[in-house]
Amino acid sequence: MKFFVLTKQKIILAACCVTAAVLATVVCCSSYNQVVEASSVQRKIPIYCVESDKKQVSISFDAAWGNEQTQTLLDILKEKEVKATFFLVGDWVDKYPESVKAIADAGHDVGNHSNTHAHLPQLSDDKIQSDLESCNSKIQQITGKCPTLFRPPYGDYNNNLVSVTNKINMYCVQWDIDSLDWKDPTPQQMVDRIKGKLQCGSIILMHNGAKNTPEALPQIIDMIKSEGYELVPISQILVQGDYYTDHEGRMHCQTEGATSVSTQ
Repeated sequence: MKFFVLTKQKIILAACCVTAAVLATVVCCSSYNQVVEASSVQRKIPIYCVESDKKQVSISFDAAWGNEQTQTLLDILKEKEVKATFFLVGDWVDKYPESVKAIADAGHDVGNHSNTHAHLPQLSDDKIQSDLESCNSKIQQITGKCPTLFRPPYGDYNNNLVSVTNKINMYCVQWDIDSLDWKDPTPQQMVDRIKGKLQCGSIILMHNGAKNTPEALPQIIDMIKSEGYELVPISQILVQGDYYTDHEGRMHCQTEGATSVSTQ
């Protein structure tokens, strides 16, 4: 018969092993619970494009800095009989109120592009709401209308930003076609890029201050029309009523015959 003698050192070592095993189990369980909890939080995605059987697309311009080309763009849109959407930063509105009025008077959508072009997901919900409402107020004072369309600066968003936007009855709108005009491509490169990605319900991103945008715009409009698409403001292609966005950011109608604006 064999006898095992438990020394004090062996007892301490055994106790340490048991403690380590218990701690490891606790950590694993905690990590698993965090993963489960995180996966249960539904990701909120802005509107990148719209599910539609109508051959309609929208051109949008972001205006955050400079104003040398805005009137030229308005003149081109008027000549081509096209209505677009302009997303304006509050600081830009302060500097160029006459251009804000000209955009609105021409019948284009006037949207909100934040008040100072900050990275809004880094702010608290209250500060996000304050930022959006400040820009809305500035635009409304000039145009008489409160914007319902919002585009996050830098395309930067998180669940909180989308939730706050919807909470104040606004649509959080991105784009599914980036003209990349901010990289100064040639007009033909912009035309080719947009043509290759065009589909019903597309939203095209351009900027009012990009170098080659005025030269490219007439060609882009002509190409889109030649492909059989109608150019309308974003407000005219959005689903009117309850909606949801899928994993690609495509906007779908939630219920048939709905007429109220969704606040999801």
